[in-house]
Amino acid sequence: MSFLKGKRILVTGGSGFLGSYLVKKLELRSPAEIFIPRRANYDLVESENVRRLYEDSRPDIVIHAAAQVGGIGANRNSPGSFFYNNLMMGTQLMEYGRRYGVEKFVAIGTICAYPKFTPVPFKEDDLWNGYPEETNAPYGLAKKMLLVQAQAYRQQFGFRAIYLLPVNLYGPGDNFDPETSHAIPAIIKKCVDAVRNGSSKVILWGTGTATREFLYVDDAAEGIVLATEHYNDGAPVNVGAGAEIRIEDLAQLIARLTGFTGEIVWDATKPDGQPRRLLDTTRAQQAFGFRARMPFDEGLRQTIDWYKSRLTNTSA
Repeated sequence: MSFLKGKRILVTGGSGFLGSYLVKKLELRSPAEIFIPRRANYDLVESENVRRLYEDSRPDIVIHAAAQVGGIGANRNSPGSFFYNNLMMGTQLMEYGRRYGVEKFVAIGTICAYPKFTPVPFKEDDLWNGYPEETNAPYGLAKKMLLVQAQAYRQQFGFRAIYLLPVNLYGPGDNFDPETSHAIPAIIKKCVDAVRNGSSKVILWGTGTATREFLYVDDAAEGIVLATEHYNDGAPVNVGAGAEIRIEDLAQLIARLTGFTGEIVWDATKPDGQPRRLLDTTRAQQAFGFRARMPFDEGLRQTIDWYKSRLTNTSA
């Protein structure tokens, strides 16, 4: 029987990209209720709204998946907002969770918390061995403070909080807004749009030499739910696929899958971000049996098909 059966579960960001997949996974565990706050009703940056949220939801378990997120451009343009909004949401949610006596708090961190030059593959013990990559450091540090808070609250109050570090996510339902999207949806959009418009060239940020690890969003949701059910330690845990790809190779793969045969031009005046990203996923495998299952090519196909279907439905 699942630990989650009959529990009242609060999922911040539950209507978002990752959150919507989380809710589907949680529903399979037969909780008593899943409470999904909407920003229009609960702006979690404001403490009074956080307090009211706990009064309204009375959760046994909190999974904090809400965040202000974006790609390199968005982080570079709004570092103060990314820092403040993410910090205030997380710290207040955990503090009020402690005050209201929640049974378990699951904090969703970010790979951006790791130092810029972390040895590959990233091990959780390397989290404090340097400063994050500059373009997303404010966001990464704001989310990393949840780890400090979780461990401090565990030590002082016996508060059961866990901290997970998912790698870059992708999949159907991703954010394709060119102002805020991450690498995969940004490249998919440019290639698909180029094919539709008959363009012979797409321009991508950076040099293409950086590497990234990508985790299919449904796999990420399963890993988070498994951790919620089975993991109770204070040490942070990576949640990833355990494989990396150069951005240049990723672009070529997406071009092939979308049917784009034109030229890919790299704008080296734009930043690459962190040079390499690859997680050591040993702890997640050993602690709660998580392994990513979606083959990367198939995950990309499903994401591309979803984006194309949205274009078709919009134009119909």
